[in-house]
Amino acid sequence: ALDSPRWSSIIEALHTAAIGFANINPERTHPSMFEPVHGSAPDIAGEGLANPIAAVWSASMMLDHLGESKAADALIHAVERSMEQAETRTRDLGGTADTKDAEAAILSAIIDA
Repeated sequence: ALDSPRWSSIIEALHTAAIGFANINPERTHPSMFEPVHGSAPDIAGEGLANPIAAVWSASMMLDHLGESKAADALIHAVERSMEQAETRTRDLGGTADTKDAEAAILSAIIDA
């Protein structure tokens, strides 16, 4: 259940470790911006330690803003499904996956939906 302590800690980790950001202009008179917010982390570049969730979350927010709520929901659902197993979560979220494994889990959840 989503109210279990496990889900609670996963949701908390998502909010602290991987945040998607949107600078939305609701009147649509100026461009809106959607991007993952995190540092560049040059100390881990190329090591497969980056968490891809913020990028996916940002894409979901953009799709929602563009009126593609079904696609936006599918991305978030895929992220949620990928978080269910430790082997598909990155280490910052208590898992064992590297960046490519985490990306593959998200993509697989999208395809399987």
